[in-house]
Amino acid sequence: MIGKTIRIERIMDRAQGTTVIVPMDHGVTVGPIRGLTALRETVEAVAQGGANAVVMHKGMVAVGHRGEGKDIGLIIHLSAGTALAQDPHCKVLVCTVEEAIKLGADAVSIHVNIGAPDEKTMLRDFGRVAEGCLEWGMPLLAMVYPRGPKIKDQYDVAVVKHAARLGAELGADLVKVPYTGDPESFREVTEGCPIPVLIAGGEKMDTEEDVLVMVKGAMEAGGAGVSIGRNVFQHPHPDRMVQAIAMIVHQGASVEEALEVLG
Repeated sequence: MIGKTIRIERIMDRAQGTTVIVPMDHGVTVGPIRGLTALRETVEAVAQGGANAVVMHKGMVAVGHRGEGKDIGLIIHLSAGTALAQDPHCKVLVCTVEEAIKLGADAVSIHVNIGAPDEKTMLRDFGRVAEGCLEWGMPLLAMVYPRGPKIKDQYDVAVVKHAARLGAELGADLVKVPYTGDPESFREVTEGCPIPVLIAGGEKMDTEEDVLVMVKGAMEAGGAGVSIGRNVFQHPHPDRMVQAIAMIVHQGASVEEALEVLG
C-alpha cells in the first residue's frame, strides 16, 4: 500500500499523524454561502494558514483548488445531497475514485448518515467506495454522522462512538464525527476506533474561543485533528483561524496561545 501511504502524507502531518482539513463542499448542499463565493481565494488563505488539505466537489477543482502560493492537499468529495431535498439526510454518489484520480486527488471522502431512512444505500455505497480505494491505493475519509428519526441527540457519545467505529469497520482510513462536548466522553470515541478520528466543526460558533476549546478537547481525548468548514472559511481572517487551530493540533499549544494569533 505504498501509494496510499504516500497520499496520506499529503493530507496529514507525517511526524505527528495529525491533520487540519477545511471542507468546502457546502455549495452542493446549501449553495454559494459566504466564504465560498471566491473559492480560490479562500483555498489560498487556508493554505497560507497551514491547513493540510481541503475538501471540494469535482467540478470546483479547476476553478478553485490550486492557484499561486503554497500547495495544499486535495480531497474530492464523492457524496451529494441538498438541503432542499425531501430527505436532506440522503446522500448519493456523484463521483468515483477513478474520476478523483484523474483530477489529481490525494484522497476522497464520503458522507454517511447512520439512522437516516436511506442508511442502507449509503452503507452500500461506502462499501463500494472502500473497495475502489483499496484497488487504487486511495485514502478514504468517511464523514459519518448520527442523523435520523431514532437519533435523539447526534452528540450523544453512544451514537458518536458507533459512527466512528462504523467508519473503521467498513474500510475508511480516517473518520470524521461530531464532537461529544468534552474530552472525557470523546475519549470513549477515540478508544473505540482504531483509525484516526477527526472532529467536525458543525454550525458557525459564537466565538473563536469556543472553536479552539472544542479543538483542544478533541486532541486531549486522542483525536487526530479536525475537519472544520464554516468556522474557518467564514472567519474574517481564515488564514489566522487555521493557524490558531493548527497550533493546537500539530504543536499542542494551549487555547490561550492559539488565541494570541487571532489578536
